[in-house]
Amino acid sequence: MVIVVGYLATPEGQAALEAAIVEGQRRDLRVVVVVSMRADATDAEQMQVEAELDAVRAELISRTVAYDVLVLDGGDVADDLIGTAEELEAELIVIGLRRRSPVGKLILGANAQRVLFDAPCPVLTVKPPAA
Repeated sequence: MVIVVGYLATPEGQAALEAAIVEGQRRDLRVVVVVSMRADATDAEQMQVEAELDAVRAELISRTVAYDVLVLDGGDVADDLIGTAEELEAELIVIGLRRRSPVGKLILGANAQRVLFDAPCPVLTVKPPAA
């Protein structure tokens, strides 16, 4: 069993990664970091993502967490997370959410909503620390 975490180099992505690391350590599970790459990403964008993932790998190693990093070309974040969770029989999916205004809280992002409704396992949603 594994923990699947959706990652972007954003405060929300960092919060999700941190929560996945903590859960991975607590449950003694491998953490699978999923990055959805747009099909039309430029070489420069791909190089930027790889540099960011080098930092993620270093963090996972320093925290002694078993891990895999998957860069998927699907471009659909929700499908990539759900598909990976199904394929690997994940115990948990972790995603980061943006802080929203009181009115914005009535509307959840489309990708987050799809993951919450269609995931084959529990989903942990986290927010970055308040600024």
